[in-house]
Amino acid sequence: MTGARSSAVESQELKDLRAAVAALGQRHGRGHDREVLWAEAAKLGYLGVNLPEEYGGGGGGMAELSIVLEELGAAGCPLLMMVVSPAICGTVIARFGTERQKRTWLPGLADGSRTMAFGITEPDAGSNSHRITTTARRDEESGGWILTGRKVFISGVDIADATLIVGRTEDARTGSLKPCLFIVPRDAPGFQRSQIDMELQAQEKQFELVLDEVRLPAESLVGDEDAGLLQLFAGLNPERIMTAAFAIGMGRYALARALAYARERQVWKAPIGAHQAIAHPLAQAHIELELARLMMQKAAALYDAGDDMGAGEAANMAKYAAAEACVKAVDQAVHTLGGNGLTREYGLAALITAARVARIAPVSREMILNYVSHQTLGLPKSY
Repeated sequence: MTGARSSAVESQELKDLRAAVAALGQRHGRGHDREVLWAEAAKLGYLGVNLPEEYGGGGGGMAELSIVLEELGAAGCPLLMMVVSPAICGTVIARFGTERQKRTWLPGLADGSRTMAFGITEPDAGSNSHRITTTARRDEESGGWILTGRKVFISGVDIADATLIVGRTEDARTGSLKPCLFIVPRDAPGFQRSQIDMELQAQEKQFELVLDEVRLPAESLVGDEDAGLLQLFAGLNPERIMTAAFAIGMGRYALARALAYARERQVWKAPIGAHQAIAHPLAQAHIELELARLMMQKAAALYDAGDDMGAGEAANMAKYAAAEACVKAVDQAVHTLGGNGLTREYGLAALITAARVARIAPVSREMILNYVSHQTLGLPKSY
């Protein structure tokens, strides 16, 4: 667990990728420079490993991309924007974008020279995506679109060239609103951002967005206007898989720090790791992280095989399991170090807050339990 260990379910090619990324992570580590690491990971082909080869990617899938993020996280240098830029935005554009959109965006997303953020969450909608109020209407003069609305807790907008915004358009046949995806350039007139003051310590900042009559050309719409929901979920499943990878990597990092400490720290006659009160909770944390990884691998395999329905169920379960395992691993790591676990020197205290992010975003654990209750177990809805 402390190094680039992999399970027997992975091919030799995936094991080699895991070892190579782990080596990259070890070179950069906890005190990494995000831009330098991003550039090197891109140069080595890791950022775009899931994108099509004809557009500069590695031709792999979520199995490969999740390994990259997990191993970087396990080394203490996770790249949060990997969840958003290549996994969500790159996947959606690769699957549903026009040829022009693919050639405009995918090579840059693959080589790291361009980054894209993703905007779905709104202040009043919460977990209810049906209450999204960001709307897009046709611009009768230009034939393009006019977007109006607000978004909140959007990562990395300041370092992104554009944001893939989830809006809603009116169905001419029914009059009801349907979700659609739009590429909004960072410098688009009327597209405003303000940074949210977060307790969470992260290099990627969080923003609230205001779209005030943002005018976009017709080609800003990604994919088919009538297939918005399908396209949206094509991006949300990778998001859950990558959030699981992020959480597993963080949990592994915390556990490795605790194990090193437990092997060396001696209070009585033996290292504290010899005592079962210390050893057993760490063993449990390891088991739960391994189990979460297996579900993540299943979700990635289903998604890469084109089974969106099966991947949706597995991705939700993987995200849930990884978040719970991460929180427990971090908590036990801090507890193992005692007072040292709260010092800046050991770098664990900040993870107490960071670990909870996976429980909350991109969907809360309660909503995942709702999903499993309804979709998997066939129980009636309460809402």
